[in-house]
Amino acid sequence: MGRVKQIIRELIKKFPSWHQWQKVPSVLTKKERYFVLGFLILAIVSLFGWMISYNLKHTILVPNYGGSFSEGIVGNPQYINPILSQTNDADRDLSELIFSGLMKYDSRGNLVADLAEKYNIGDNGKVYEFFLKKNIKWHDRAPLTADDVVFTIGAIQNPDYRSALRINWSGVEVEKVDDWTVRFKLKTPYAPFLSNTTVGILPSHIWKSILPEKFLLAPENLTPVGTGPYQLGKMKKDKEGFISYVELEAFGDYNTETRPFIEKIQIYFYPSEEELIKAYNRGKPDNLTLISNQNKNLLRGVNVKSNTYRLNLPRYFSVFFNQSKSKVLSDKNVRLALNYATNKKEIIEKALNGEGTQVDSPIPSGTFGQNEKIKIYEFNPEKAKEILEQAGWKDADNDGIREKKEEKLEIELVTTELNQLQQTAEILKEQWAKIGAKVNIIISNIGEIQQEYIRPREYQAILFGEVLGLDPDPYSFWHSSQKKEPGLNLALYDNQKVDVLLKDARQVINNDELRAKEYEQFQQLIIDDAPVVFLYSPYQLYFTAKKIKGVEVENIVLPSKRFADIQKWYIKTQRIKKSQ
Repeated sequence: MGRVKQIIRELIKKFPSWHQWQKVPSVLTKKERYFVLGFLILAIVSLFGWMISYNLKHTILVPNYGGSFSEGIVGNPQYINPILSQTNDADRDLSELIFSGLMKYDSRGNLVADLAEKYNIGDNGKVYEFFLKKNIKWHDRAPLTADDVVFTIGAIQNPDYRSALRINWSGVEVEKVDDWTVRFKLKTPYAPFLSNTTVGILPSHIWKSILPEKFLLAPENLTPVGTGPYQLGKMKKDKEGFISYVELEAFGDYNTETRPFIEKIQIYFYPSEEELIKAYNRGKPDNLTLISNQNKNLLRGVNVKSNTYRLNLPRYFSVFFNQSKSKVLSDKNVRLALNYATNKKEIIEKALNGEGTQVDSPIPSGTFGQNEKIKIYEFNPEKAKEILEQAGWKDADNDGIREKKEEKLEIELVTTELNQLQQTAEILKEQWAKIGAKVNIIISNIGEIQQEYIRPREYQAILFGEVLGLDPDPYSFWHSSQKKEPGLNLALYDNQKVDVLLKDARQVINNDELRAKEYEQFQQLIIDDAPVVFLYSPYQLYFTAKKIKGVEVENIVLPSKRFADIQKWYIKTQRIKKSQ
């Protein structure tokens, strides 16, 4: 060992000193100096290259905490409250981020547990028990318990609270089993019941002291406390007192395995889609979703600045015929001819800028029970003319409008001021004119449509939309008991076979095959009777900044559900060592 140390000391003595190294350039020729310098640079670059290669080979890139983005929303918050937010997109968006329910939809439209750890279904689908996670905190750090769930559902059921969700919970008994268990009892089985439990839960320790008659005007509606992934930070109002800006902060005690990666969300509110688009073109906000797909062409640099997501919603737009208000439409041959005369592809291209899918049945594609094998009406204007001719509808006076026994083939079509619906109506007018049908279009705002046309059912034909669930319950739209307001049977459709199928299907639990078969029969009966012309389902276009990663949303039940898995979105990244 001593000999080794002596050898090392001798080598150190012979190694050039720093002073000697400084003299090296003076004894080298210019060519030699360049050679040595190049060699040193190559060695350093190789070392760094090896270090980078080693790092890439032995580590992986994963999301990290931090970063922020801005979201633009049309409208203004009024009730940041999950049981009052159903009529306002701004309220729904904020409630989605701030509150959470027993269940929730994931980015692919599947129902998964949220506040609940698990649930059981008993008594042939008439009893549901939910077992809450025990580590959940409200944004004010109070613990969530079964009392909060019982209070929320009770408030929804109480007419004094004025919740639009009341009909979903009619006849449902709710009881607290213990601090972490809640039981729901239904009078009859209801297959889509779990979707009702996605409603956000309210903190009873905040709301129980507020009288029901003061619920709507309570200031707590604009100072929300939830258990969701984000909590309210800042809020700004404009000179008129309307909320113009909200900043949300990631909630550290959120009930998933980790808190949301993105630290802050700045939300800006705009009075119209046009104003939102102008702001986006000026560079703010980062993200936006469009109401009218026609406006996509107004976005500047969208392909450079943003990722585009075409989200599927379980909704469709159609022309519903009210046969009791039109003798012309009471003739099935006329309804069949109008179906064959409708070029849906042209409508989608022109009215939706190509951003939508064709709909041919009361259960749209991507929704449970939709069947691609059912009969549909292909675009065939010659067949439409043939049907009308054989039924006695002829243009005897050559004025371009068919008639039968002095009855003109003339229809009033009501729709809203939404641009895409107005354009759809104009295209239908042109298409149906080619088979000898005259269409008179009536445009009205949504409030007048609801009060003057839909509620009293005072229309011959109405171009309107219907929104289902991803697990649909078409009962409200097609059962004969729903022909009058507040029912949503806009075609005033009445078919006893359909009534039986719809009633039976909503009570089928744990037998998707049987339920799907009943929905298949229901769809075919509707199509055969032709009380409607199904048209299209528009995509929900969502544009997000390129910096945002981890967005996987595909199927959503409502536009606000684009935030379904927002806790997985990220901007910052880090490298960690690969696991062995």
